[in-house]
Amino acid sequence: MQFIENRTFDEVEIGATADVSRALTKQDIQRLAIVSGDVNPAHMDATYRTSDSFQEVVTHGIWSATIISSLLGTELPGPGTRYVKQDLAFHKSFVVGDTLHLHLRVTAKDAATHTLTMDCTCKNQRDEIVFDGSVDVIAPTEKIRRPRVVLPDEETHPPGTCFGEWIERTRDIPAVRTVVVHPCDELSLGGTMEAAKRGMIVPILVGPAEKIESTAKTNGLDIADIEIVDVPHSHAAAHRAVELVRAGRADVLMKGKLHTDELMEPVVDGKLGLRTERRMSHVFALDVPHYPKPLFVTDAALNIFPDLDTKRDIVQNAIDLAHTLGLDRPKVAI
Repeated sequence: MQFIENRTFDEVEIGATADVSRALTKQDIQRLAIVSGDVNPAHMDATYRTSDSFQEVVTHGIWSATIISSLLGTELPGPGTRYVKQDLAFHKSFVVGDTLHLHLRVTAKDAATHTLTMDCTCKNQRDEIVFDGSVDVIAPTEKIRRPRVVLPDEETHPPGTCFGEWIERTRDIPAVRTVVVHPCDELSLGGTMEAAKRGMIVPILVGPAEKIESTAKTNGLDIADIEIVDVPHSHAAAHRAVELVRAGRADVLMKGKLHTDELMEPVVDGKLGLRTERRMSHVFALDVPHYPKPLFVTDAALNIFPDLDTKRDIVQNAIDLAHTLGLDRPKVAI
């Protein structure tokens, strides 16, 4: 077990030093943005450009204070320290991949208040001064020795990162013919048109034409060049969509604004549906910011009481989906 032990005011001599090196990662910037709420595009958006000062993502200036605080609180003087003042001048930005070397040196002691004044210099891996200045702390007067806390190995990523990577994989893939069932709300019709705009799908909209066109007009969506198959209601839309897939007009069936059971009724029909020898199943594809990989949950909708054979199909379907999305060896937990 490792321990942290402080140096009391009386033990610290003028000229005492402490050093630490820290490499800046994208996760550091993301965590600080989460804590501070500072989502300035200079810190978060790799495409943001304003001047010679911001040609790539830079970290928040306050990140430097966290390094100083860490060194003060764990080494010089250590536990029991009160960080009371800082006067820093910033000379260069620091970006992802930079390694910062922080050096503290005690320059003055005030016995009446137990205050230590320290010079502070931080350089990058090119030996350029990133910031410098001074800090004041009130040093502890009693010895403290405590076990060093082991931090969890936590990775984060911005919401939507995994989805963005999957979308990027479609750039070199021909658009898929997709029949969209009853796209009569902003979410389903808007998502359809966004996918079409990105070249991911060639949509066929199945549902009440007047209702689809009204939804498009209300939400500013241009569907003038999109094929619409007019049917009176959502139930008819589900049946007609399955017919189009069976006839080879489309390769993918996409759910719009209708209940899942209404969509699945014609899909699982033994004679006129889309069933194969393998059991159909449902998969949630999740992008969890605090989990480093895509997460799939199955089955959460179709198979309520699966037997062993059905579970085999459920797992295999999820594995096949993971392979399609570029995950060569997905891990399975049952």
